Amino acid sequence: MLTMVGSCERARGFKATIFFVALYLVALGSGCVMPNMTTYGADQFSGGGAFEKDAKRLSTYFNLSYFGFCAGELVALTAMVWAQTRYGMDVGFGLAAAALGAGLISLVSGVVFYRNKPPRGSIFTPIARVFVAAFTKRKQICPSGSSNPANGGAGDPAAPVDDNFRHANKFRFLDKACIRIAPEPDTEPESPWRLCTAAEVRQAKTLLAVMPIVACTVVFNTVLAQLQTFSVQQGSIMDTRLAPGSSSFAIPPASLQAIPYAMLLALVPTYELLLVPVMRRLTGTRSGITPLQRIGVGLCVVALSMAAAALVERRRRDASVSGGGRLSVLWLVPQFLVFGVSELFTNVGLMEFFYKQAAAGTMQAFFMALFYCSFSFGFFLSSVLVSLVNRATARGGRRGWLGDNDLDKDRLDLFYWVLAGLSVLNFFCYLLCARWYNSGAGGDPDEASSGEVVSEDDDDGKGLI
Repeated sequence: MLTMVGSCERARGFKATIFFVALYLVALGSGCVMPNMTTYGADQFSGGGAFEKDAKRLSTYFNLSYFGFCAGELVALTAMVWAQTRYGMDVGFGLAAAALGAGLISLVSGVVFYRNKPPRGSIFTPIARVFVAAFTKRKQICPSGSSNPANGGAGDPAAPVDDNFRHANKFRFLDKACIRIAPEPDTEPESPWRLCTAAEVRQAKTLLAVMPIVACTVVFNTVLAQLQTFSVQQGSIMDTRLAPGSSSFAIPPASLQAIPYAMLLALVPTYELLLVPVMRRLTGTRSGITPLQRIGVGLCVVALSMAAAALVERRRRDASVSGGGRLSVLWLVPQFLVFGVSELFTNVGLMEFFYKQAAAGTMQAFFMALFYCSFSFGFFLSSVLVSLVNRATARGGRRGWLGDNDLDKDRLDLFYWVLAGLSVLNFFCYLLCARWYNSGAGGDPDEASSGEVVSEDDDDGKGLI
């Protein structure tokens, strides 16, 4: 807590309680808003017309949605940082509260125009029923070929085959949840915890199938965590003047994170207006390139961001240790620019991919929540990785690469090379996971890339989008 004389005093008692309650409320609010807002917006564009038209509109929506997200991040990392630095944290938090209030008013003002889906219950209950039923019938012989019940319709476990479901031949042990045991006389029908519908099995299979894709995005978010921590620390010991050698405007190190978002504000319209039409003609895919291809491009490019960061840090460290002066903070721009390109492909592709995995509103929100869970896992892995690297490189009484808390003594450049290597390895793992995910796919390339699942209410032949 900042006192009137400018010194920092530790908050205690009631003040500390208020502070931590506020932090937990921010986390709770973000957890509720982020996945549901994106999904709710996509619901307004799906199902209202021809499949091809809706697919194009949905892809455009995700691009525009991320454009708005980047605009908000840019304002937060520039104007908000400036206000907090100049006028204090209380003013900064007040402006943030006012912006949230304005957003709430804007949301409520259009409530009569929104397309609303009725609640369909928890997504965890039917998935749990599938695993319980499959376990209780683990000794049953799973049907094969055309009698595979997991390829059937929604409401009847013994419904006809649906060859369009890509994961029909994966996780075959779950198909046993659809096996109907011949009832004995005077016995009640099997409960939903022992006999599941084919649609419930498809949902469970889809959840298991997307988990490797989610896992492959964790390293990407670990790189993001490093750019938001070590890169800011680098900027604090570099020449932050906009024009080195003069007394011009100084760039706040925390505002360096705004560089990729500023770039994305230009890249998103360029991607939507120029690249998508060209790729649509070349590939015949409605969205230009499929979501999985888009994710793959982003995961490949992120390794270049870490390579650029390692080269810049080596140059900065050599100049500082040899007495050559401080490098300009603008040397950090390339790594942020490259990461901005990676983020355009990876994050927007992930949002579109996860949305297309489910048909029920609750399923869509759940998969979108996985997208944001990947951020959490990435930041957690970042802390674990720093600790592991320090332990592995601490030898002969010397601290590890990042153990001195002094970038001139630490070897942050080598740590960046480790992240670049992990990113390359992660990219090849993703290629294997994406290939496995697409195995068994056929027909339209868009449908093959998205892997839509048919819900119980959508088994009338209508597609998800």
